[in-house]
Amino acid sequence: MRVLRQAPEQTDQQVALTIGNFDGVHIGHKAMLTRLIDAARQRGMPSAVMTFEPQPQEFFAPDQAPARLSSLREKLELLDAEGIDIVFVCRFDFAMAQMPADRFVERFVYGALGTRWLLVGDDFRFGARRSGNFDLLASLAPKYGYEIEKTSSIMLEGTRVSSTEVRARLGAGDLDGAQRFLGRRYTISGRVEHGDGVGSGLGYPTANVRLGRSKAPLSGIYVIEVEGLGAKPLPGVASLGVRPTVKRQGRAVLEAHLFDFDRDIYGRRVSVRFLEKLRDEEKFASVDDLVVQMGRDAQQAREYFRHRDTGSHAGTQN
Repeated sequence: MRVLRQAPEQTDQQVALTIGNFDGVHIGHKAMLTRLIDAARQRGMPSAVMTFEPQPQEFFAPDQAPARLSSLREKLELLDAEGIDIVFVCRFDFAMAQMPADRFVERFVYGALGTRWLLVGDDFRFGARRSGNFDLLASLAPKYGYEIEKTSSIMLEGTRVSSTEVRARLGAGDLDGAQRFLGRRYTISGRVEHGDGVGSGLGYPTANVRLGRSKAPLSGIYVIEVEGLGAKPLPGVASLGVRPTVKRQGRAVLEAHLFDFDRDIYGRRVSVRFLEKLRDEEKFASVDDLVVQMGRDAQQAREYFRHRDTGSHAGTQN
């Protein structure tokens, strides 16, 4: 997959294109990408996705923007896995926010990307003050020589599939529900960083995994598996939160304690797969109370894997 960071004024390529944030690349996105790839192959041209960095809500109101399901790198990896040929990462800045909708079509859809077939969602809006929509794109199609198609929302369990719905399920601790909407277990990938040694000092050494986003869509204590350190995923328990018992006004961190594991993995890139929520993060009266609870968390996570491996756990895995 080719990733473009700069857009030429004019290109001689021809692509089948879709545009959007694609945060999390859930099953609704995947249906859209499948249609895009099919149309591209039928026309003998590459499939292309245009996405934005930062996401528009992060630009306009960073403090109020929703938590990201996927970092940019995770999103690119997910798009690559779906078979997309080209991704244009468009910088969303003041100039982009002020660009009239018709100018956006001329500059990017036509000029920079050479779009000959365009697919957008039924709620797609673009351009300054979100003035552009499907009707505008359709009206400009003859001028710029592209075909256009609109997708309908994907429904699951009577609910519209969306990144917002996935965030809500993760935030509520409904990991199985989030899995159904994502089409996979929710995962955070990142490099293992040096931490402050708190976990080791308490008898539970942890791998501190870089979040790659200012806010995560979930918090608490979880049963996890970690990929990237061996032939098979490694079982463990993780804390994602601000650690109120040992820190004041701390930033959110992801700490993974792996069972029966003792290797130097600093700098390794790993993927933490969230399997089940054990409890919310809480502030304990003392560090000793925290250590006791950490022991209970680890034991509960071990029981999860024991039941799963013997086929007696009710949860679904992927």
